Amino acid sequence: MSTHIFSKEEIRRLSKNPYVVKCSEKSITYTYEFKKYTLELYAQGISSKEIWRRAGFDISTWVKDCPKDCLKRWKKIANQNGFEGLMRHQGEGATGRPKTKGVSDEDRIKRLELQVKYLEAENDCLAKLRAKRAESNSGQVKTSKSSDK
Repeated sequence: MSTHIFSKEEIRRLSKNPYVVKCSEKSITYTYEFKKYTLELYAQGISSKEIWRRAGFDISTWVKDCPKDCLKRWKKIANQNGFEGLMRHQGEGATGRPKTKGVSDEDRIKRLELQVKYLEAENDCLAKLRAKRAESNSGQVKTSKSSDK
C-alpha cells in the first residue's frame, strides 16, 4: 500500500481541521466524531470522497482510495466493537512484536519444530535449484568447449 507523504504546509493545514486530532508526514488521526459522522453519512449513500470534501479536506493529491479505505476499516471496527471501538486511534496501545512471555514450553517447541521443518524444506528446494543450475551450467560449458575444437 502506497502512502502519501504530507508536506509541512499540508500538515499545518490539516492540523487546523476540526476533525483532525493529529497529523504527521504519513498519517492523519481523525476525531471520534468524524469517524462516527462519516459512517452515518456513508450509510445514507454519500460517497467517501464527498464526505471528506464536505469536511474540508482536499484529497486530490492523496492516495487514490484513502477515504474509502478509512471507511472500510472504521466500519469493520464499529461492527466488531460498536462505535466505542472508534474512540481508540489506530496503532494506539500497540506494543510492537507479539510477546513470547506466557507462551508455554509446549507451544514454543511446536513453533520451533514447524520453523525447522520450513527451513529444511527451504534448504531442500534451494539444493534442487543449485543442482539444476549446476547441471545446466555444466551443459553450457561442454557445448562451448566442443565448439572450440
